Amino acid sequence: MIYCGIDWAEKTHDVALVDDTGQLLAKRHITDDAAGYKLLLDLLAEYGDSDEEPIPIAIETSRGLLVAVLRTGKRQVFAINPMAAARYRDRHAVSRKKSDPGDALVLANILRTDMHAHRPLPKDSDLARAIAVLARAQQDATWNRQQMANQLRSLLREYYPAALAAVAPWQNGLCRPEARELLKLAPTPARAARLTRAQITAALKRAGRKRGIEAETERLREVLREDWAHQPALVEDALGKQMLALLGQLEAACTAVDDLAAAVEDAFPQDPDADVLLSFPGLGLQLAARVLAEIGDDRARFADARGLKAYASSSPVTRASGKKSSITRRLVKNDRLNHAGYLWAFSAPNGSPGARAHYRRRRDEHGDWHAAALRNLFNRMIGQLYHCLQQNKLFDEHMAFPAPPELAVSAA
Repeated sequence: MIYCGIDWAEKTHDVALVDDTGQLLAKRHITDDAAGYKLLLDLLAEYGDSDEEPIPIAIETSRGLLVAVLRTGKRQVFAINPMAAARYRDRHAVSRKKSDPGDALVLANILRTDMHAHRPLPKDSDLARAIAVLARAQQDATWNRQQMANQLRSLLREYYPAALAAVAPWQNGLCRPEARELLKLAPTPARAARLTRAQITAALKRAGRKRGIEAETERLREVLREDWAHQPALVEDALGKQMLALLGQLEAACTAVDDLAAAVEDAFPQDPDADVLLSFPGLGLQLAARVLAEIGDDRARFADARGLKAYASSSPVTRASGKKSSITRRLVKNDRLNHAGYLWAFSAPNGSPGARAHYRRRRDEHGDWHAAALRNLFNRMIGQLYHCLQQNKLFDEHMAFPAPPELAVSAA
């Protein structure tokens, strides 16, 4: 058996091959381009790499062109956490000296000695990986949009409280197109107080508003013309220019969110697992795509539902030392899946009587706080999702949340 370790870098990579005894068979220094990738594949083929007997490879990243090239065929690629690799390094050198060829050798020896303790990259389909790219990008864009909105809100509090009062009744506040059009039209409170009804109405129509324009125009005009505290005129104009710069960034972030959301809506329904995911209460198209992006469509990725629950940090972990033991939530987890799970559990009770009853039971009978009750509900529902995906079945409310025995007897 041959094992390969690759110390990844931005421009060049170091490669090491070892056999079962730990003897170094070959080492190479390759470039990060097509020529370097070909040299690596030729080296692997020279030592027996084939579809029938692929050489497993350890590398400290799971992304990039090099990993994409290595994942072709049936070859197993193991993404080793750099912190774990650093711990293994101490087994080979007590001096704590670090070198790129030495790290490649360490990675190869990790597979030689402990390959059973590490998981290879999942064999997701190309469609699932494409959906993962889009869903994660849309999630990042959403977080970035909120960050920009928070910066803009903080700036407006310094000189333009009328704008915050004007957008307060609107859902999503400053992220709405009406708010952005209004701020572009009047970047300072002095200019906002001089706006006419026709100007406000035109801004609302440009933002796409169709109904209640007259009433909203009157409300905005009254708010903007109220008596507010002001900065000095020169300072106010300078802050207005700063606000317009932030507004441009927020506009770009909102556009990115909408464009990526549309791309997700086009790609996600094509996946064979889409119907199963969308059958669950609380999972809309965007949130279901985020869940699929993190769990993938490789059915062999998780040995059982417990593995998926641990990956999502929905199940508790028991720590014991001597006579002491404690049950706590997991801190090492897939943060994106955990975040999606919180939103899923928050929305599920609205569409599922069983989920709502489960949440209330955790709050009332077990004394869980809100977050703990949602985490317990997510733990149950992601286990149900694992079963449905394995069996290719849609969500069934009665099977997922059967009636308690006493209620079943009384109904009979």
